[in-house]
Amino acid sequence: MASDPEKFDSMLLAMAQQHEGGVKDLLNTIVSFLSRKTDFFTGGKKGEWELVVKDTFYAHAKKAQEEADRIKKEKEEADQRLKDIQRRKEQERLAQDFEPASVTEVTEEEATKMQEDIDKDKKTKAEVGSGDGGADAEADGPADEEEDPKEKGKLKPNAGNGCDLENYRWTQTLEEVELRVPLRQVLRPRDLNVVISKRHLKVGIKGQPPIIDGDLDADVKIEESTWVLQDGRTLLVNLEKVNKMNWWGRLVTTDPEISTRKINPEPSKLSDLDGETRGLVEKMMYDQRQKEMGLPTSDEQKKQDVLKKFMEQHPEMDFSKCKFN
Repeated sequence: MASDPEKFDSMLLAMAQQHEGGVKDLLNTIVSFLSRKTDFFTGGKKGEWELVVKDTFYAHAKKAQEEADRIKKEKEEADQRLKDIQRRKEQERLAQDFEPASVTEVTEEEATKMQEDIDKDKKTKAEVGSGDGGADAEADGPADEEEDPKEKGKLKPNAGNGCDLENYRWTQTLEEVELRVPLRQVLRPRDLNVVISKRHLKVGIKGQPPIIDGDLDADVKIEESTWVLQDGRTLLVNLEKVNKMNWWGRLVTTDPEISTRKINPEPSKLSDLDGETRGLVEKMMYDQRQKEMGLPTSDEQKKQDVLKKFMEQHPEMDFSKCKFN
């Protein structure tokens, strides 16, 4: 056996691409060559070639199955870690939602004083609104916000309170940041390079320049952060924030900054919905994100299962130049 098992891959791939019948036709060509140009079938003892074929095929079949089992196990473990983290977060959110509100007792005198202050404030606002400058003052409000030098050049947050960038999209709640990186090819987890540090994130495909390599906007909990490859085409990274009181202005410091003043915190209340409704909303949000990134929706992905299974069963074939409608 050759010391480098991948030595002839390019040659064999070129041959495979010329066999429309797939692996079966390719094997037929190789066996025909052995029959016509060598003494493989006739040069040894009777039945010896059968043992060689059997031993060779079974040895590689065992390796292929072990590799498939390992990849499946890694995916299941990653999916389970993600589910455990999401389940724990939902429990924490529900606990916070039902946490009893604190009540501060006041005396009758304090209550009377508070009501007088409220009435006085309402009267002042009414007088300002009825004056000549009322309309102008109201119109100047948003303009003053836009003229704030600290807000100049900042982007408006996307629907998930994050930002849609050229190579990836990130969203956030007060508790976590979700990163989605669409991949231009079908990959396996071992093909990716994902390193999550307390204040640094590196994401990329092995052998290629990193897609993300920079300092995070704030610290994250490494042990609570995870990543998973969805359908071989989308990398999903969940980062657990250390400081759960602040919104991030950007994913990494090299990204353009968003205006945290314009953040809508509603997505963080998804846990208020019942299980069935929440599942429907999450599916709609996922499909919308996929469409925005030019990727297939959940229903469209199901239609690609047959193709995906065929590609997984024949990893030796190069599908990079194939076009699928």
